[in-house]
Amino acid sequence: MDSWELSLAPLPCSPSCPGPPEGACPSSGTLGGSRRKDWSCSLIVASLVGAFGSSFLYGYNLSVVNAPAPYIKAFYNESWERRHGHPTDPDTLTLLWSVTVSIFAIGGLVGTLIVKLIGRVLGRKYTLLVNNGFAISAALLMACSLQAGTFEMLIVGRFIMGVDGGIALSALPMYLSEISPKEIRGSLGQVTAIFICVGVFTGQVLGLPELLGKIWFYTNSIFGKAGIPPEKIPYITLSTGGIEILAAVFSGLVIERLGRRPLLIGGFGLMTLFFGILTATLTLQDHAPWVPYLSIVCILAIIASFCSGPGGIPFILTGEFFQQSQRPAAFIVAGTVNWLSNFAVGLLFPFIQKSLDTYCFLVFAAICLTGAVYFYFVLPETKNRTYAEISQAFAKRNKAFPPEEKIDLAVTDDKMIGKPEPDSSTLDSYVKNGVV
Repeated sequence: MDSWELSLAPLPCSPSCPGPPEGACPSSGTLGGSRRKDWSCSLIVASLVGAFGSSFLYGYNLSVVNAPAPYIKAFYNESWERRHGHPTDPDTLTLLWSVTVSIFAIGGLVGTLIVKLIGRVLGRKYTLLVNNGFAISAALLMACSLQAGTFEMLIVGRFIMGVDGGIALSALPMYLSEISPKEIRGSLGQVTAIFICVGVFTGQVLGLPELLGKIWFYTNSIFGKAGIPPEKIPYITLSTGGIEILAAVFSGLVIERLGRRPLLIGGFGLMTLFFGILTATLTLQDHAPWVPYLSIVCILAIIASFCSGPGGIPFILTGEFFQQSQRPAAFIVAGTVNWLSNFAVGLLFPFIQKSLDTYCFLVFAAICLTGAVYFYFVLPETKNRTYAEISQAFAKRNKAFPPEEKIDLAVTDDKMIGKPEPDSSTLDSYVKNGVV
């Protein structure tokens, strides 16, 4: 705790304290009341409205683009034939569709890189408000592309919507982290992940029965390999959206009781376990009729493990690890890694699946295991801690002191050499005079 926070801390009650003003030393019986006051109406409304206009749109645009894929490709083909007098060749059509899907991640990366500049001028709140302009512009471009007969408008709209998502996933977690009390910072931070899951589920529902499930990248082919009939795949994939929401809500309810470390490390550990089981069931799926259904259970368990910890807690930790002046830069780095990883998984997974076949998920199992082990040795618990206390926890784990703490220790040592400890009367006089 730094000197400024120490100056604001309430003094402990003691028998020698000659009666402070009434209310200066609250009793332990007011703890529940103070926690209830943390969840104020304005705080809840601000978080819900901010998340609905930000992370909900991100989740929705992740999943909704795949349902109308045949119609979008037909529109591309018609537009191309109208301009050039002949239909486009299959390779060009595949390229246009790939650009349409992947341009969203490129826009997200651009949004992540510019959020610091916008936030410096407008602040967190007005950044979120102005960011809705990107979403409205993108929606208008995509909605008018069919009437205009210009498929480029659809691609540009996807790019602008990606910019909206990149800004939202940086500005919203920062805003929620800064407006929430430390006692509920984790629960309120999970609002970001919950609304992403709600957005994904909404896109999946609106896409029935032609659902492809963009959020988990090629789940259709995974379910197909598991032996699920094609007509049942959309509805099984829809269940992934429901599992996402339930797991994210569960995490938000228990995060302040269990802490960040157990949920994050446990999530990665369970994902490692179920990825291994999924590999075995996919390999042995022809040996018994019940094995494909065990594969479905493993996939749902992987999604639940992800959403209960690794899916949302990194947004919270990024806001808790850094002071306010360093936080925008930290979110730029975290957002860049996030968007590049999304782009890489979506691009490379078909090739990994083709090369390794049923053993493709062992790659993800190894990554999850590495993450669990790394966080076990490096990550301190941040539950119910101030930013200064979190910095000190990192310093202890690294066996180092923050620079200001070293200076304080050196000054204290110099002052204590050759000097007796102050007696209790001197301390009492300090307390009476408000020195602390």
